[in-house]
Amino acid sequence: MKQTLQLRLGQHLTMTPQLQQAIRLLQLSTLDLKQEIQDALDSNLMLETEDEGEAREGLNGHDQESQASATRDLAESEQATKTKEADVYRELNREDNEIPEDLPVDINWDDVYESSIPQSSGSSGSDQGDTDYLALSHNALTLNDHLIWQLNLTPFSDQDREIATAIIDGINEDGYLSIPLEDLATDIDSQEIDLDEIEAVLHRIQQFDPPGVAARDPRECLLIQLNQLPEQDSPYRQAAIKLIRDHFDLLANQDLNQIKRKLKIDDDQLREIHALIRSLNPRPGTQISEVEPEYVTPDVFVSKHEEVWRVELNPDATPKLRVNSDYSKLIRRADNSHDNQYLKNHLQEARWFIKSLTSRNETLLRVASKIVEFQRGFFEYGEEAMKPLVLRDIAEALEMH
Repeated sequence: MKQTLQLRLGQHLTMTPQLQQAIRLLQLSTLDLKQEIQDALDSNLMLETEDEGEAREGLNGHDQESQASATRDLAESEQATKTKEADVYRELNREDNEIPEDLPVDINWDDVYESSIPQSSGSSGSDQGDTDYLALSHNALTLNDHLIWQLNLTPFSDQDREIATAIIDGINEDGYLSIPLEDLATDIDSQEIDLDEIEAVLHRIQQFDPPGVAARDPRECLLIQLNQLPEQDSPYRQAAIKLIRDHFDLLANQDLNQIKRKLKIDDDQLREIHALIRSLNPRPGTQISEVEPEYVTPDVFVSKHEEVWRVELNPDATPKLRVNSDYSKLIRRADNSHDNQYLKNHLQEARWFIKSLTSRNETLLRVASKIVEFQRGFFEYGEEAMKPLVLRDIAEALEMH
């Protein structure tokens, strides 16, 4: 085989690190982008937010004035302290000095604890002294705390209280008992507890609030809630109980004809029974939850000004970054030392990161503006005026990949 040299011309796309970083930032959500920016601020000393930079520059500009002001304040404070000590000394050495019976205080008892405490008409003064003010001021945030609070208000023997605590610990966030009674019997320290006693304590826990809590399955949960409804307010309660207790599989399969045949009812009665069952909550634990709502942070805002739809980036979504001027001044152009090279690398990474963020914001604004332009009918008239739109349409309109 003969070796030869050949010259060829060609084009290919190279994914530079800058381009890879820009594409990765473009794909991040708002929450992920905030975390990425925070990580970059923590790892790169050249990066800082504009707020931090302005605060640092303002602190440096007023450093001397602040020191002088602090010196004056310190002198005035020392003089005031000496004057106050002299006044206190004179008061203590007065011959007719007596401590009054009612000393003034900064706060009142009612400012800390609620003054309106519900009490029965027959309560005595000794009962008032046993009031647990901390329990009254406590707000249950979790389902477990709410059930423990009710457990402390319910008379139980020591053994039953231990069983009840184990049952409450086995209740999940939806309000269901997720642990079999046999496992509860083995988890409790006492060896003389049988399943009947655990079942009896479970029935008492199932009377706690919210209705339906500590049930072992949806069928039992609905039955507990129906049994707690007053008969006079729910004329179809007994029929609903019979339907769930004896024919729950028919209800799950929505076999309406079999339900009417089994219960011997007509369509109107079945409709009322269904309405009563739908009013129940199959997940009672969700009524008491410590999880705060998570709100979506928008990337852009769309508003209408003088018949024109305007698209603006959310300024709170991404903070404005810049290069730290104090550190950048430390870089020496002709110095190849380790520290100087370290600063140069961080400076280059900081500029790449800021440029990638700028590119992301520009792309996001272009894409959002084009979507609003395509879907103007949706913004004007609602969902019925929405047009079919895919990624390819926006990419071709913006001449982007």
